[in-house]
Amino acid sequence: MNRARPSAAAVVAVAGLALVAACGTNPYATSGAVQPAARQQLSASTVQASSGVQAQLVTSTVEGLGAVLTDAAGHTLYRYTKDSAKPSRAACADTCAQAWPPLLSDSPALAAGVDAQLVGLVTRPDGRKQVTVAGWPVYTYAKDTGAGVALGQNVSADWAAITPAGEKAEASAPTTLGATDIDGLGPVLTDQAGRTLYLFTKDGQGSGQSTCDGTCAKTWPPLLVDGRITVAPAIDTGLVGRLTRADGRNQVTVGGWPVYTYAKDGAPGEATGHGAANTWYAVEPSGCKVDPSRRPATATPTTGGY
Repeated sequence: MNRARPSAAAVVAVAGLALVAACGTNPYATSGAVQPAARQQLSASTVQASSGVQAQLVTSTVEGLGAVLTDAAGHTLYRYTKDSAKPSRAACADTCAQAWPPLLSDSPALAAGVDAQLVGLVTRPDGRKQVTVAGWPVYTYAKDTGAGVALGQNVSADWAAITPAGEKAEASAPTTLGATDIDGLGPVLTDQAGRTLYLFTKDGQGSGQSTCDGTCAKTWPPLLVDGRITVAPAIDTGLVGRLTRADGRNQVTVGGWPVYTYAKDGAPGEATGHGAANTWYAVEPSGCKVDPSRRPATATPTTGGY
């Protein structure tokens, strides 16, 4: 079942941020498998199409799979390897279609977060029209119990949740936040590889956006997430969130701050970016920036911003 399972580290699946009141707080972080934008879209009255009704496609997030397509009710959509995309052809019928109901529509489906050029229709063997994405007919799974569930992903190698690009969704490893003590700085946040995480004061706490892209993002790679976020016990899960970057990818936030690694840190335990340009600072587990007057014992921070 593609839902987060608690482990030794706490597990969170959080989405979106609004204004964060103060360092160490994140009152607007929410848990759940579906992004807020998708939740709003899912409230539409359009449901899986029957005669005379237009189907709807929504880009959503399923824990462990990342971005997938759902119908208007939030049910995960799937593609079937025994179908054909070029040309479009639906091979799942009769008993198969009872377990995997096709997404039907009498006209091209409404698409939220999907390239409209990828969306089409194919005529099924019984004459009804089925929605296609990148040529692939799409289906729900009868045993999925609600929004954010993707039980069909594990049924067989022939079935996979479908992404907004029409590709097979692949299980994604969780993004992990840890904490470590660095001489001279004290406890700081790290990514799953042990690299120090930083905040950029020009982003603005709780702004819900990153201002570091292009050349900046090559020097300060954003900590990206496509699925679950797991955190060490020392980190309050309520501080952890995510935002959507300008390129559409999701970035982890802590205490309302987008977080980044630093390309010039050569190994875990280094924090050479702390204090760079007086705008980049290592992040404490509380979501605050490490005291700017502190310096790591092993290296001197750079002076350039990018």
